[in-house]
Amino acid sequence: MEHNKVDTELQDSYDDQQKWVLDSSTDSRGKIPLRSRTGAWRAALFIIAIEFSERLSYFGIATNLVVYLTTILHQDLKMAVKNANYWSGVTTLMPLLGGFVADAYLGRYATVLLATTVYLMGLILLTLSWFIPGLKACHEEICVEPRKAHEIAFFIAIYLISIATGGHKPSLESFGADQFEDGHSEERKMKMSYFNWWTAGLCSGILTAVTAIVYIEDRIGWGVAGIVLTIVMATSFCIFLVGKPFYRYRAPSGSPLTPILQVFVAAISKRHLPCPNDSSLLHELTKEEYTKGRLLSSTKNLKFLDKAAAIEDRENDNTKNEKQSPWKLATVTKVEEVKLLINMIPIWFFTLAFGVCATQSTTLFIKQAIIMDRHIIGTKFIVPPASMFSLVALSIIITVTIYERVLVPLLRRATRNERGISILQRIGTGMVFSLFAMIIAALIEKKRLDYAMEHHMSKTMTLSAIWLAPQFIVLGIADAFTLVGLQEYFYDQVPGSMRSLGIAFYLSVLGAASFANNLLITISDHLAEEISGKGWFGKDLNTSRLDRFYWMLAALTAANICFFVIVAMRYTYKSVQPSLAVVADGGDDVETAVTNNTSKFT
Repeated sequence: MEHNKVDTELQDSYDDQQKWVLDSSTDSRGKIPLRSRTGAWRAALFIIAIEFSERLSYFGIATNLVVYLTTILHQDLKMAVKNANYWSGVTTLMPLLGGFVADAYLGRYATVLLATTVYLMGLILLTLSWFIPGLKACHEEICVEPRKAHEIAFFIAIYLISIATGGHKPSLESFGADQFEDGHSEERKMKMSYFNWWTAGLCSGILTAVTAIVYIEDRIGWGVAGIVLTIVMATSFCIFLVGKPFYRYRAPSGSPLTPILQVFVAAISKRHLPCPNDSSLLHELTKEEYTKGRLLSSTKNLKFLDKAAAIEDRENDNTKNEKQSPWKLATVTKVEEVKLLINMIPIWFFTLAFGVCATQSTTLFIKQAIIMDRHIIGTKFIVPPASMFSLVALSIIITVTIYERVLVPLLRRATRNERGISILQRIGTGMVFSLFAMIIAALIEKKRLDYAMEHHMSKTMTLSAIWLAPQFIVLGIADAFTLVGLQEYFYDQVPGSMRSLGIAFYLSVLGAASFANNLLITISDHLAEEISGKGWFGKDLNTSRLDRFYWMLAALTAANICFFVIVAMRYTYKSVQPSLAVVADGGDDVETAVTNNTSKFT
């Protein structure tokens, strides 16, 4: 009878999980979401739609920014690249603030609404700077120096977009991932696919930006392009609002910094205690008491922090332990969340080199395309230089599709891993491709310089831009592995209350890499001038030595890959305690198996 009762309870729990979403999320009315009517792909498609328009707007500006700065604002190459990198760096670091606000105070949905409003303000100002007479760059067709008012309006507009991206990017992507429940086996597999199709959606926006929008900017006018971007963003915003009844929402959980500090304070205050070897001696809530996510299992790394969950007086009953201040006694789950964040630091650091390589596709690669022959053979059509970035977008879309439809099923059968390969293996694979991209870029740039030297008397004889295709394509393949892997890694491995910040951590890799790229340009240029009397970055590309800069990046990337592999082999993944429903469904939770929680990077 007791056995039948247990089976009935398990079946009831399983049935409840199939009908209701039991991960602390709510529907638009604040009630427990019904699985058949909310979330999953029916909600995610609305979210991917607004991401398409956001990437359309961002890359419509970003890929042509160096061109704008050098042709409209008349900045030299070094200053233009630095300004582009500063803007890119701020744009990708701002999500740290936006993600914090979303997780702690506003919630992800409200943050997306606020950020999109600010985004539209930036686009409107950018558009007006080309139509209001007092804000126009010049009144004459031939412009020697742009008006200061236009320059100020332009930078205010793009930095409004930068601030908006800080709230929009981490909140929207994590809000989309929130539509899939980790504890449900089918939705968990959908979430793994979500990051791939999210990337395919945003790359579609990028592809449209670097073809249609860039063409409008170059051939029709920047003001017309601004009108198009504003209309598309406003339309997608309305579509996003239409999806409100289908979304699953998570309430903000307060400052994520407080639990982290509590663990450190509790561990330091009990530093005199021996480290418990038995996890049963550590304090933890029951699954019924813990309502804000999933309980984590204790791991063996960073054992000192386990003292925060150590119970000093074993004679006290559980009720007294639970009443202790969280500054004196933390739960195992809170301790493990802090360990996860500490373990992320070396992963974040050793992906910076990849970020520096990725930065080249929107700066120096585009500048190379400007001075090369971009005619389509047999026609008079000239491809806009920023449209070369479409090769990266196409490469990402094709690679992600092949990875999702072909490689993952094959790898799942070979490795018996739900993801096919581990997240860090995917990230590392992309790093190898970025190394190849820098080597190719160095070889092609040397060929271009030699060609320019041979035909220096002829201004019409330039090397075809088709020679740049391999470095764009290979870097796109690298992005498909590493950038998608980083998105999944930082969303999956952060505490559940920090999911927006997790996406912000991923974006901060690219932001910090932009600043690191500026630093490398300055240092390498100065050292080259000190050693040989001539820097690597001249007034134009024909007086520069980008090939040597690319070789330096290749060497740094190769060394970085070695360190990344060492860190990845020692990495311990999040270990989640399985729920009854998951166990009843087979117990094959990608995060739960404690025995498989250590990365095997080989």
